Amino acid sequence: MTPERRVWKSLRALGFACLLAWSAPAAGQVLGGGLPLPGGLPGGLGDLPRALPRPDVARPATRLTDAAGDLVSGPLTEVRRLTAERLLRRHSDLVEADDRGQPVVRGEALAVGASRGTLERLRRAGFTVRAEDALQGLGLETAVIGLPKGLSAVEAVRRLRELDPTGQYDFNHLYQPAGAIGGPGSAAASGQGADGPGADGRGLTVGVVDGSAAASRPALSRVRLVQRAFAPGGARVTAHATAVASLISGSAGPFHGSAPGATLLVADVYGPTPTGGSAQAIAAALDWLAKEKAPVINISLVGPPNLLLGASVRALTARGVLVVAPVGNDGPAAPPLYPAAYPGVVSVTGVDAGRRVLLEAGRAGHVDFAAPGADMAAAGVDGGFVAVRGTSFAAPIVAGRLAILQARGSPALEALAREAVDLGAPGPDPIYGRGLVGEAVRTDPAKVARRR
Repeated sequence: MTPERRVWKSLRALGFACLLAWSAPAAGQVLGGGLPLPGGLPGGLGDLPRALPRPDVARPATRLTDAAGDLVSGPLTEVRRLTAERLLRRHSDLVEADDRGQPVVRGEALAVGASRGTLERLRRAGFTVRAEDALQGLGLETAVIGLPKGLSAVEAVRRLRELDPTGQYDFNHLYQPAGAIGGPGSAAASGQGADGPGADGRGLTVGVVDGSAAASRPALSRVRLVQRAFAPGGARVTAHATAVASLISGSAGPFHGSAPGATLLVADVYGPTPTGGSAQAIAAALDWLAKEKAPVINISLVGPPNLLLGASVRALTARGVLVVAPVGNDGPAAPPLYPAAYPGVVSVTGVDAGRRVLLEAGRAGHVDFAAPGADMAAAGVDGGFVAVRGTSFAAPIVAGRLAILQARGSPALEALAREAVDLGAPGPDPIYGRGLVGEAVRTDPAKVARRR
């Protein structure tokens, strides 16, 4: 029996109606309608079942409340492993593994700050320079290094570091979904608060690194989306990016993001190809957002540490840009995920409607704030709303609120900490950080289930 079959069998044996849903790529879970798995799945997951069977097939497939109730705990770490394995197996011509098994772009390495003289020495050693890029917004010089034929990425990076011991070389890592798991429970109606419907993001700008977002009706139809593609093959609209965008600036009836009406600068780093979500694409996207002077940038993706990604984040935070990222959904025992684990990044965990930290939320590294990450609705890529779960969707709530507070002229992080509701141990703690913010952004899926 294959590993994939064991996963599905174990879920069904437990009697769960489990949906493992991605949009390519997504760092969380998006559910709604008939609960399909969207096409263009990351990691070559296109041959997984389009939808997992649900025990009560007579229930209306369009009920978001049903979708929210069917979210259950599942073997998320196993699913992430399978995702990576599928990507490496099905796209071995484009993707290979680094020394820790993480997917990277095949035949490439990245150089940060290499001089022309250094690049010439690398050419003489059999390497090529596929591209040189001056990331002026970040103050970085980068190059994509082509590898000699037959040399693996692991061997190549080791060789590059031997040739230039003081240089900065790394893999071109691919940043993929953290995945998400759900749990049974009803969505509680949210109340009013400092960040409730009275919040107004009009005139503000927030950067988003994700896929492309749809101008989904009704939540995003009046939001200004400025979008640019940085991945091979151009842009691709995803359900994940659409949901993230709506949780920042969307607004329709009872639904609202944390900065409704804010202009979004959306950098699509995924596109339609298996090598979307690379460290090189993310760095180029962050450079664009730096040039556009985005004061707050949400990056709802996770992956391993990377020299180029780390240098890009440091350059932004040194300029006072607030970079917000989710802790990921690999579970409390998982190693830290990046960019959330980099110093200076505002790291966000998720909680459910009962103010309980998500079981799947990562706890390694630091946590700054908690925000709603389950039992809530977001804009669907084809219109209407979907139920969402995952720390991916908690991060944009924090990003939007920080944009509003920063525009008021006071230190945004300190102001947000004053608004936070202390959870867990008194004071800042490693599970909830400084506390829960953005609770009023949570919209009960039942309130918008029939809206179109």
